Amino acid sequence: MPRIVEISDPADPRLADYVGLREASLRRLLETERGLFIAEGSKVIRRALAAGYPPRSLLLARRWLADLADVLEPYEDIPVYLVEESLAEQVTGFHVHRGALASLHRLQRHSVAEVLRGRRVVVLEDLVDHTNVGAVIRNAAGLGWDGLLVSAHCADPLYRRSIKVSMGAVFSLPWARLPREVGIGAVLHEAGFRVAALALDPGSVSLDTFAAGLVPGERVAVLLGTEGAGLSPGWVAAADAVVQIPMHAGIDSLNVAAASAIACYALG
Repeated sequence: MPRIVEISDPADPRLADYVGLREASLRRLLETERGLFIAEGSKVIRRALAAGYPPRSLLLARRWLADLADVLEPYEDIPVYLVEESLAEQVTGFHVHRGALASLHRLQRHSVAEVLRGRRVVVLEDLVDHTNVGAVIRNAAGLGWDGLLVSAHCADPLYRRSIKVSMGAVFSLPWARLPREVGIGAVLHEAGFRVAALALDPGSVSLDTFAAGLVPGERVAVLLGTEGAGLSPGWVAAADAVVQIPMHAGIDSLNVAAASAIACYALG
């Protein structure tokens, strides 16, 4: 079993990994500097450990210790900090209703080249909302896609909110971050992909029309852009086709997460 440590002081320096979890800018700096990320909830923690991410520590309400005992048994040197839920809320800045948090070491598990070995790949350009990134990951994994690429400035797939919304799918779906100033068209075409840009464009074709023109077994990459402006002109120009989900009732588009689910289903 790991080391069980009971803590009653919210200022205890051993809890530093868990401070201010709702403060995204603080967490980006802290997690990058320390090479860590936070998993929330028993199921997500189990999936992170099963995927091979080494734990740094856990922060648990007492009721969760027995629930996680089986997966924690191999980690003899890892501290498990037992706290009252009110103390966890003071430290993290929000109500930890699942009562279980883990700090884990970040690993670069897949390269861009490895992700591009798949047949169906989703590519995100500069999404800023961690909830949307997590939802896209869950959609892609659940609908049988092979991988995900995110741009250099895209929100972090390993941020706590992204992980939570993905329900831990970020640990099973191969993903990688693209380098800055990447030539996305060249990268995808050299790997043999037919590239569809999901965007509002006068020359776009319907998603169904594009799907009907695919050859069985053809490799496809779908580009999805930021929540406000959508894909940049350069990324749109890099695509083989600009596709659009037909809309009604004066609505021009869907949330990017919803659009990703429809695109993954139609093209999968």
